[in-house]
Amino acid sequence: MRTLSLLFALAGLLAGCASPAPPTALPVDLFVDSRFGPPGEPVDTRDVFTLSDAMRRYVDVDIGQQIRTEGVQSGLVEALYHRAQLKLEYDAAKTRNAAEAFDARAGNCLSLVIMTAAFAKELNLPVTYQSALLEETWSRDGSLLFASGHVNITLGPRLVDAGTMRGLGSLTIDVLPPEDIRRLRTLEISEATVVAMYANNRAAEAMARGHLDAAYAWSHEAIRVDPGFLPALNTLGVVYLQHGDFPEAARVFEVVLARDDNNTRALSNLAATYTRQGRTAEAAALRVRLAAVEPYPPFHFFNLGMAAMERHDFRAARDLFSREVDRAGYYHEFHFWLGVADWRLGDVEAARKHLALAMDNSTTRHQHDIYAAKLEWLRSTH
Repeated sequence: MRTLSLLFALAGLLAGCASPAPPTALPVDLFVDSRFGPPGEPVDTRDVFTLSDAMRRYVDVDIGQQIRTEGVQSGLVEALYHRAQLKLEYDAAKTRNAAEAFDARAGNCLSLVIMTAAFAKELNLPVTYQSALLEETWSRDGSLLFASGHVNITLGPRLVDAGTMRGLGSLTIDVLPPEDIRRLRTLEISEATVVAMYANNRAAEAMARGHLDAAYAWSHEAIRVDPGFLPALNTLGVVYLQHGDFPEAARVFEVVLARDDNNTRALSNLAATYTRQGRTAEAAALRVRLAAVEPYPPFHFFNLGMAAMERHDFRAARDLFSREVDRAGYYHEFHFWLGVADWRLGDVEAARKHLALAMDNSTTRHQHDIYAAKLEWLRSTH
């Protein structure tokens, strides 16, 4: 499976990982707690970086000698990533806090950044978080679209090591190839924003499971931690929209657009909200405005390709899926359906290629296993 350094600031029609807006005061009527019940799960960000007893043993005992020999920065990074001592696995199915990621030996990239920061804090290493200025990447879960950004973490030297030959410089941890890191433009973000990203992920994941009470509580927590983090506001708006609270949803999306008037997710969501309210003229005006900013939204060609598949126009479907792959080659589902179209057209070799790419780009073990089984079937029958 892929190992990517992606922050899953999830956004089901929500919003991508954007630069945080200035922390201006929010309207007092933005939250309507009375509309939602208990979340059904603990909603607390105070334990995001908390080390478990097992993590303390790991840093004190298991890699203690390595840290003393190689220095704190190098010893920690080697233990976590280079020597695969933890055998960490990329898994985008759930956002975990530091202790959960360590226990599972898996996590999405935000979870792995959080776990690394937790260990660094224990070792008194200064930590800096960066958000990469890259184009958003997209995925989906049912009717929800999710935008993802990219974050990494820099470990500074300890003051106590200033007089030694070890740990004199800062060390950025990023699993992208070194040549990509050198070209990467980043924006430093606060730890509050990182915690808000964590809570926003949990909100989006809860919403994907249909647990709107938990989604509301997590989005509320994300906004409390960092009121300037626009994706969390957008998530709250989608929670209201999914819950049928259309005036509240419109209010939130209008607040987002007041801070960022070209926010494509808020424009799309507000248009959908106005449509549900019967405000068709206002919705149409927003869609015209959105088309000027984003003429081909995420999954545009994919959706056209799926329509072509339904009418058995496999050649048109292959061309449309190819257009999505050209602009988003990281996404497994695009490769899978391109492979299906190739298979329908009798191009078995191309079908194998794209099924293999779908497997390689999968983000959960479940996805990986499904594609592996389909690829094995194709290889055994042709």
